[in-house]
Amino acid sequence: MKPKAHFIAPELLNPSNPVEVCLIGAGGTGSQVLTALARMSHSLQALGHAGFQVSVWDDDLVTQANLGRQLFAPCEVGLPKAAALVIRCNRFFGTGWKAVNSKFDSQSAKPKAAIYISCVDTAATRFEIAQVLTGADTAGHYANTPRYWMDFGNGRDTGQVILSTIGSIRQPASLKFATVESLPFVTEEFAELLRQGDDDGMPSCSLADALEKQDLFINSALTQMGCSLLWQLFRNGFTLSRGCFLRLPDFRSLPVPL
Repeated sequence: MKPKAHFIAPELLNPSNPVEVCLIGAGGTGSQVLTALARMSHSLQALGHAGFQVSVWDDDLVTQANLGRQLFAPCEVGLPKAAALVIRCNRFFGTGWKAVNSKFDSQSAKPKAAIYISCVDTAATRFEIAQVLTGADTAGHYANTPRYWMDFGNGRDTGQVILSTIGSIRQPASLKFATVESLPFVTEEFAELLRQGDDDGMPSCSLADALEKQDLFINSALTQMGCSLLWQLFRNGFTLSRGCFLRLPDFRSLPVPL
């Protein structure tokens, strides 16, 4: 039996313009993912690719409790998280990425990016993202036609990252692989799991309080795993897995096959 594989949407391999990426959430995981995207974009450009154009959506402000576990400095306390991260990223990498200091929802967001990456706390927010992306127009073949949704989620010391397609993506003929053109939304495949593990959404009063809810390195460890999947998809043109489950206490990860 041939192994299953998913080949990247062809217009993303060698686009004329940077690939539009929408990062939803700029907290513990989102702040790490933004840095990984900047490194990835810089590396892709060095290889002749157009790289990424990223917009970051978050309506929250930096608090004292965020320092240490999230990538914020003391001088950024009180600033919008999205703006603080994007300004710093643009200065460091010379990018022209954008911050949107508001919530990503059906009222404010229109699907105009090829890749959506969600780093949010609640199942309700994920279902709202799914609602927005379900209505996306996927008929075109441009660098901003909606193609993928990658969702990061974690508890105190465990987490998962799941890659989904927005609609079906036409696959090339392959003698080596059984190609898969559609990957279900995380909200379809793991709906009950998301509801059971939903966070209360209450802000932490201090770093010590935040560390009781989430381990110091769960966000960064999960970020490296998920962004490595995205990097392989662009670098190799295909993937054999669509994500992973991670357990930090025993350093164990389990790939999610196609």
